[in-house]
Amino acid sequence: MTSAESNGTMNRVPTSPPGSPTKEAPKYREREQWSNKIEFILSCMGFCIGLGNVWRFPYLCYKNGGGAFLIPYIICLIAGGAPVFILEIALGQFTSQGGITVWDICPIFKGIGFGTTIICFFLNVYYIVVLSWGLLYLYHSFSHVLPWATCDNEWNTESCLTVKELNITLSNLTSSEVADSPKVDAAVEFWERKVLQISDGIHNPGQIRWELALTLFLAWVICYFCIWKGVKWTGKVVYFTATFPYVMLTILLIRGVTLNGAMKGIIFYLKPDFSKLLDGQVWIDAGTQIFFSYAIALGCMTALGSYNSFHNNFYKQCIFIACLNSGTSLYAGFAIFSVLGFMATELGVDVAYVAESGPGLAFIAYPKAVTQMPAAPLWAVLFFFMILMLGLDSQFVAIEGFVTAIVDMFPKYLRVGYRREYFIAATCFVSFLIGLSMVTNGGMYVFQVFDYYSASGMTLLWFCVFECGAVAWVYGVRRFYDNIEEMLGFRINSWLMICWSFLSPLVTGGIFIFSLITYKPVTYNKDYEYPGWAIFIGWCMALSSMLCVPVYFIYQILITPGTMRQRWKILTTPRLPMALPVHATDPDDVKQNGTKNSNKYEQSKL
Repeated sequence: MTSAESNGTMNRVPTSPPGSPTKEAPKYREREQWSNKIEFILSCMGFCIGLGNVWRFPYLCYKNGGGAFLIPYIICLIAGGAPVFILEIALGQFTSQGGITVWDICPIFKGIGFGTTIICFFLNVYYIVVLSWGLLYLYHSFSHVLPWATCDNEWNTESCLTVKELNITLSNLTSSEVADSPKVDAAVEFWERKVLQISDGIHNPGQIRWELALTLFLAWVICYFCIWKGVKWTGKVVYFTATFPYVMLTILLIRGVTLNGAMKGIIFYLKPDFSKLLDGQVWIDAGTQIFFSYAIALGCMTALGSYNSFHNNFYKQCIFIACLNSGTSLYAGFAIFSVLGFMATELGVDVAYVAESGPGLAFIAYPKAVTQMPAAPLWAVLFFFMILMLGLDSQFVAIEGFVTAIVDMFPKYLRVGYRREYFIAATCFVSFLIGLSMVTNGGMYVFQVFDYYSASGMTLLWFCVFECGAVAWVYGVRRFYDNIEEMLGFRINSWLMICWSFLSPLVTGGIFIFSLITYKPVTYNKDYEYPGWAIFIGWCMALSSMLCVPVYFIYQILITPGTMRQRWKILTTPRLPMALPVHATDPDDVKQNGTKNSNKYEQSKL
């Protein structure tokens, strides 16, 4: 046995046959591993805990029954989200492969890998646009007077009102008149007329907003240098990007709860309305929020798990990350709604009037509330820096997931010299060019199409159903259970077998079907309706990933020789080519076990 084999790694340098001329072999890079377990945990935290925890969950919670929303949320988490989250990381750790080649354990369903990688690419293209907005807001926050606090700027109109003027106006109007008031507050005008300079529709793209193009380019440069040297380098970056948002969130929470009216917002956030549990949309919102928040069906969790050592206790780590992820969503709600309660009190209106979700919360509602605080620029800087940190690690881990999937498909070509770095640079540049379509005057309309269709809850749910089905019913849930026991050294809770086989596919499949039944075309600001061609493009993006599963399935059936039974047997037998890397064990494992368990495929009872 060679020294490389005894250390649990594979020598991938090809040898020349006897008598042939000696030729220098290309130097392939061995697959990296995390320097320690903390880096893996922080990377998972950074990817999962992102903008959705701050700007989506609190809004969904108040909209869907306050504290009562936690019931469907926890049920969907236990029966669907957490089991699939554990499944993806376990697959990555067991195979040491990215989002595509990991499905060599069940070749006929390799289309899952291609589809999730397409979604990941779409996500990388549009998610980073949020960072470009955040960078521009952060830049404008370094001013004595926040530009969205006044109406004497060049972009303001005669309809503009400051928060104080809006307060006086609203106090003289009834609730129905408030909704019909033509007045526009300064924060909205800054967002739409200064930052976006938004056009009248997607049919009118207008010109590139060069301020946003510059911040978009800067965001891509930052992301590139966060991942260009591989996970050992990325693991160092997440020490800051994954932890600092908690410092910011805590500071904002402490400031929020000391404001007048904060308790009004918190009560509004959590006051339970159990009648909402009878509304099917509440369960859809709970399920889709789980799958968004846990970043599953993107291939990225598989990629992160693939850099673990074979005997890493991912099970304990996944439980910790799941608790922290959901806890952060709840925690963020207190920070957000305490400030919204203050804002509602200042305006003399109900909290529902100022509560928004998504970009509307981050770039209109919260900045508007900040203008009413003492030392407003300081709180604006802290808030937008937190937004950047939350989005940044989610973005560069998503890029790492995409790159890992492609590099693992072509290791002989992309693990030579600096080709991996060149490939990452090319990926970032191409994504930047596509992203320029979202920083034009009509870019916000393009962004909404990407967000609504390309990486929607519908597409994620679709792949979750097939992931569970492929592992539990084709590869074999008991066989996978045994593989996990090999890695961990103990049997995990049998509840997961039940979830992977029955509950998770049923929950995700049910929500997927209900989403189709209740589907409504994308709109912007609830009043702009997209033309048919834009909706068609949106569906093309969604189907470009979803159809990978049936198309690849049929294609493999057609090209595989033999009877149908022989084809099925061939296509459901795990393919373990010698090109697949073999996991190195932890140094402690090598010392204790020597070469035992160094080759996971020899030990996996396949």
